[in-house]
Amino acid sequence: MASLFRDRTLGYSRRDSTTAASAAVSTMSLGSGATSSSRFSTSSSALSPLPSPFPDLTPSLSTTDLRETAYEIFVASCRTSTGKALTYIPSNSSDRSPSPSPSASNSNSSSPSMQRSLTSTAASKMKKALGLRSSSSSGIKRTEGSPGSGGKPKKPVTIGELMGIQMKVSENFDSRIRRALLRITAGQVGRRIESTVLPLELLQQFKAADFTDQREYDTWQKRNLKVLEAGLLLHPHMPLDKSNSAAQRLRQIIQAALDCPIETGRNNESMQVLRTAVMALANRSSDGSLFDSCHWADGLPLNLRLYEILLEACFDVNDEASIIEEVDELMDLIKKTWGILGLNQMLHNICFSWVLFYRYVATGQVETDLLEAADSQLAEVAKDAKTTKDPSYAKILNSTLTAMLGWAEKRLLAYHDTFDTGNIESMPTIVSIGVSAAKILVEDISNEYRRRRKGEVDVARSRIDTYIRSSLRTAFAQLMEKADSSRRASRHQPNPLPVLAILAKDVGEQASKEKEIFSPILKRWHPFAAGVAVATLHVCYGNELKQFVSSITELTPDAVQVLRAADKLEKDLVQIAVEDSVDSDDGGKAIIREMPPFEAEGAIANMVKDWIKMRIDRLKEWVDRNLQQEVWNPQANEGGFAPSAVEVLRIIDETLDAFFLLPIPMHPALLPDLMSGLDRCLQYYVSKAKSGCGSRNTYVPTMPALTRCTTATKLWKKKDKTLNTKRNPQVATMNGDNSSGVLQLCVRINTFHRIRTELEVLEKRIITLLRNSESAHVEDFSNGLGKKFEISPAACIEGIQQLSEAVGYRIVFHDLSPVLWDGLYIGEPSSSRIEPFLQELEKNLTIISNTVNERVRTRIIADIMKASFDGFLVVLLAGGPSRIFTQQDSQIIEDDFKSLKDVFWANGDGLPVDIINKYSTTVRDVLPLFRTDAESLIERFRRSTLETYGSSAKSRLPLPPTSGQWNPTEPNTLLRVLCYRNDDAASKFLKKTYNLPKKL
Repeated sequence: MASLFRDRTLGYSRRDSTTAASAAVSTMSLGSGATSSSRFSTSSSALSPLPSPFPDLTPSLSTTDLRETAYEIFVASCRTSTGKALTYIPSNSSDRSPSPSPSASNSNSSSPSMQRSLTSTAASKMKKALGLRSSSSSGIKRTEGSPGSGGKPKKPVTIGELMGIQMKVSENFDSRIRRALLRITAGQVGRRIESTVLPLELLQQFKAADFTDQREYDTWQKRNLKVLEAGLLLHPHMPLDKSNSAAQRLRQIIQAALDCPIETGRNNESMQVLRTAVMALANRSSDGSLFDSCHWADGLPLNLRLYEILLEACFDVNDEASIIEEVDELMDLIKKTWGILGLNQMLHNICFSWVLFYRYVATGQVETDLLEAADSQLAEVAKDAKTTKDPSYAKILNSTLTAMLGWAEKRLLAYHDTFDTGNIESMPTIVSIGVSAAKILVEDISNEYRRRRKGEVDVARSRIDTYIRSSLRTAFAQLMEKADSSRRASRHQPNPLPVLAILAKDVGEQASKEKEIFSPILKRWHPFAAGVAVATLHVCYGNELKQFVSSITELTPDAVQVLRAADKLEKDLVQIAVEDSVDSDDGGKAIIREMPPFEAEGAIANMVKDWIKMRIDRLKEWVDRNLQQEVWNPQANEGGFAPSAVEVLRIIDETLDAFFLLPIPMHPALLPDLMSGLDRCLQYYVSKAKSGCGSRNTYVPTMPALTRCTTATKLWKKKDKTLNTKRNPQVATMNGDNSSGVLQLCVRINTFHRIRTELEVLEKRIITLLRNSESAHVEDFSNGLGKKFEISPAACIEGIQQLSEAVGYRIVFHDLSPVLWDGLYIGEPSSSRIEPFLQELEKNLTIISNTVNERVRTRIIADIMKASFDGFLVVLLAGGPSRIFTQQDSQIIEDDFKSLKDVFWANGDGLPVDIINKYSTTVRDVLPLFRTDAESLIERFRRSTLETYGSSAKSRLPLPPTSGQWNPTEPNTLLRVLCYRNDDAASKFLKKTYNLPKKL
């Protein structure tokens, strides 16, 4: 018996194991003497893993009592409707115990189908229609005899004998019931069996002498009394009034008879009292009219339980999971009991559906053809439910379908636990049964649904939706436990995966399994089954991911692994949802709306941006700290640039390496953020490094006002002093220790050049790193956007330009001021020429050439040359009252300027001639003015002034302002040449025009 409930297939749900075990224990306790065929003779509630839809009838009626009563009804119902006597004929006199019977000549009055031979039974049409398999022991091959006969096993040769074997009745019992029925029909010729109260008639037919012992007779009598009690008092066809006298009388008789057996003779007074009470109750009608049938066994649920027992006889006693081949003939006979049991086709459909379904479950859920047959019957039940509103029918329908739906949903709400590739073939049928039962319960039984418009509720789709979401939530919880266990098991291994990374992989595999195995089945009832499944998984994983992301404070390998795994999972889930919804009206938008983005890439991007910001902030702090300590010493390294620049470039290189080592999928997208930060840091370094170093304007003196006044001599000298001593307080001598000395400025220039050169190398390396990154595409490194330093190279160029000019003008106007401003052309020009200045200038050029990088050397030398030319003009045009020139001094001035140019040409080893010519243009244009006579200069001055100021200058020539932009046609330049000309014509003009003294 225990084998009935063992886990015979993967289809047996894990959740049934406890129930099965309990059932097995209960079964084994019945004793080893029970035959295999008796395992279905007990009530459903006793052994079944399913609760019976038919409630307990009465504790006084055992399953054996019900089975014997059902068999009596079956045999009685099989008499012909013509009223002819039912003849009992033993199939083999040697095999059956002798029993009194009419002569064999009456055999023709027996039910033809009851006595039909089994040797010519054709294949069952019912089994074929229901898709049921054939029994290996059906038909004439059946060898088991009637239980309890004690004789040699025999072969049944008629449908009637087959039924006796199927219902496990003894030959003695079968013989007795047939004899009784012959007596009953003999006395009631022409009456239909439906008008007979069978237990009452049977009680009258036998005495104790007809039984082997008194105990057997007492048991038989009590059973028939209990049946009357059950049919007329406990489960009547029509409700009983508590005050019904017949009911009260019958209850008293039965109670007394159960304590002390009554005499059952035909003319016995106690029997007459019993008959009167029974018939009064059995013939009741709602309108008081007489019935042509007696209602003693047609009350719900007694009649259904009896009918269930009859239907169970259709299953082979030797093969409990298969229906006998003779089921068509047997079912025809079973249906003859409808008259007594008050059944019809609709109730038959319900009962047969339940019996098929129950047998599938009770036999270990192995024979899927039973399940498919039950599903087929449910289709008929669905049709019936739409055609009747009978409350009694609805009640039993509700009870039966609720039991079936409960069993189905127990598996479907967690179908991942129930089904796999080994038993998946049963899933479509179980789903169909669940959906069919739910539809009938909702659409045809539920009053609430009837009040709503049809079409508002798609029951099938709604149930499947519920099954998918429920089962996948359960499966997800199990995946979480599995992932956590995997994490714990691998915690001692190097680089163990985080739980959510493991979970993402498992969820992806679950989604693939869902799509391949379960969704094609469920799609029959829900067009977007796969979409609902992945949306459910997406939400479940998303909830866990949200908590994880909220706890992240920094970019860690674990965090990146989880987020990358989540991003891949989301792409896979969305792809499945899109493919599943391609034919939907909204293109899958509804399903996609159920899948709020994980935003894993966004989370990774935010963390990487935080990482970038942290690195950039640290680099900026480093720049501030180290530039404050930098001494800009030319001997700090062989390259003549600052050690801080080497370090900052090393940090940038390491930062780039670290960035591309981050296990993220969006290096190309986030690289511009990193580049921008590094670019700003380098710009900040350059800006900080050149801060306070001055520029060209720092060293160019302010031009003094023009005057030839004798009393103004001191003023001129004062301005001379201002010119000579006005210096930027940060400026020191070339060999001083000040960080803004010329050599220090040269180191800064070298540093800026070094940075700019290294940036080009870094940009090439970035392209290589990007090309090797897993997430890069061709377009990511084919263009330079976001992969180049944008502002720091320009800052380096600007810094080199600014400091190069500062070096030139510092040397000329500050460091060499004693030999230029205080020495050149002081007094007699012939005795204070340019050689001392040139000597000092060459020394400075030598030092600078040995200090600066050769790539920027030409620029710095050119800026020194330009500053020298500007200084030479300042001496000539703004040299103050200590300088005065005659027309003859022009040759000296031109020769000195040529010597100045030769210093920079250096016999071809210096600056190119075209650069020298470019920067000497202004001086070359102005020098001819010094050899021009005063009258010509005055005339040119007048003409130039009139051109500049127009007619307002005719009455009085205005004093032109000093622009510092020397030009032979510019009024201020011409006037300054006249002011420094030692000439009477010049003196008279200046005195008359501007009231300047004739003598200096």
